[in-house]
Amino acid sequence: MRLYRDPDVPGRIGFDRELYKRVAEAVPKSRRTHEHVVPIRSGYAWPVKAGSVVRIVTVEGPQVCDLNLWNLDNPRERFWAARTRQLQGAHVTTFDRLWSCLPYLRPMVTITNDTLPTEPTAHGGRCHDLLGSRCDPYLYKMLDDRDYNVTCHNNLSRAIAPYHLTELDVHDVLNVFQVTGLDPVHEIYFMEASPAKKGDFFEFFAEIDLLCAISTCPSGDLSQWGWGADGADPLANCHPLGVEVYELDPSLLSGWKSPEPVRIKSSVYG
Repeated sequence: MRLYRDPDVPGRIGFDRELYKRVAEAVPKSRRTHEHVVPIRSGYAWPVKAGSVVRIVTVEGPQVCDLNLWNLDNPRERFWAARTRQLQGAHVTTFDRLWSCLPYLRPMVTITNDTLPTEPTAHGGRCHDLLGSRCDPYLYKMLDDRDYNVTCHNNLSRAIAPYHLTELDVHDVLNVFQVTGLDPVHEIYFMEASPAKKGDFFEFFAEIDLLCAISTCPSGDLSQWGWGADGADPLANCHPLGVEVYELDPSLLSGWKSPEPVRIKSSVYG
């Protein structure tokens, strides 16, 4: 077996962790420039300047959050879950980075703080999932022939519409606060109830100017299935999420600059 990369030898994707430790320590003393509470079963999109910190907070209780990211000035550059999964792992936490798609391939954000447990559950699940994706109305129609428009895909599509984007711009998500894994026998995706508590948060540093969008998943904390023999509406397990943006003291970022896209010398067309 050969690992895609050696986690102990960062190589060319390594970076100064001490800077991001200082960033995390500075956030409580930094100026909050934006704050919003996202209601249950809805979506929200907001711009973020490079060099800022975003915090997603479980303001009342456990709640799964579907996250999408775009370059604010060029939405063709967006979060690439598959490459992030290869470079960082199937689940992410502090000091992991979320990478953009080709032909850009650069870190869009660096995770600076995460209050959720990083240890695996009894079933081997971990938090902040890159294995799965968002719920969507097409899947519900295919699986049980019902029309259902209360999904993360719907929420994200509605949230980004004011920015002149459509559902075609919605992409594979990072499932924040969601515990998932693969069962050891069939390698089938599984989900567990979110361990998040009131006041937990997931925090990241914007490496470039971003448009961020989240959905408060209609399945809430995933402690109740919405389908199957024991399925029931998980409305009672849904909670709002808080979004906060912080502006850092410029002196803290001395020497930092936004990463550039990867440049190749030859054309991909031959």
